Amino acid sequence: MSVLQILAFLCGLGGLGATIGATVSNEWRQTSRASSVITVTWVLQGLWKNCAGNAIGAVHCRPHHTIFQLAGYIQACRALMITAICLGFFGSISALIGMKCTKIGGSDRTKARIVCIAGVEFLLSGICSLSACSLYAHQITAEFFNPTYVAQKYELGAALFIGWAGSILCILGGTILCFSIAGSSSESHSQAKYIYKGAASHSHISSFPRGQAQSVNQRPPPDYSNSSRMQHFDKNAYV
Repeated sequence: MSVLQILAFLCGLGGLGATIGATVSNEWRQTSRASSVITVTWVLQGLWKNCAGNAIGAVHCRPHHTIFQLAGYIQACRALMITAICLGFFGSISALIGMKCTKIGGSDRTKARIVCIAGVEFLLSGICSLSACSLYAHQITAEFFNPTYVAQKYELGAALFIGWAGSILCILGGTILCFSIAGSSSESHSQAKYIYKGAASHSHISSFPRGQAQSVNQRPPPDYSNSSRMQHFDKNAYV
């Protein structure tokens, strides 16, 4: 189970890194780079900045000045990605404390509870990141395939794929942590049950001869009072 917990911790930590990278990236959506001219050929947009690049390789970025002028889905994606980062951070700390290979966290039962909490936090982090990237991608595809949309159309950026990969890693790590706790608890329960039955059967076998010997040794002595009275009565009857 320690190997599974280490694997789950590495998956969650990698998912957290990918989530952070996707959040700070400026390539959530981009224009097509098919036409290469000297002027500005593509535009990159992220959750925090808008960037423009040309064929020479120069990129100029401008941050969003105010939050009130942003679209609602961008604000929702910001909140979901920040929540995913916080949950992944606390999940990594909880998993590091609760793993069996570490010497902190208290007893085995306490460490199991901490690992279970870490698994839930990783799962929630992956779900938040997956929801944010899917919401943003849905908005891009809806605008791209809408024939009545006359503004600039964009394509999926690299940050979306990084965010999807991070969410999958977080969900995978949280699932492995939860299953590792379930397997270890069932194994410990079966071992305890086997030891209890073995001890009970041993005590029963060892105490049976003693009880039998005690019952044999503690038999009450025969009562000869009635027989002596009968013999005495018989003698008087014939006199």
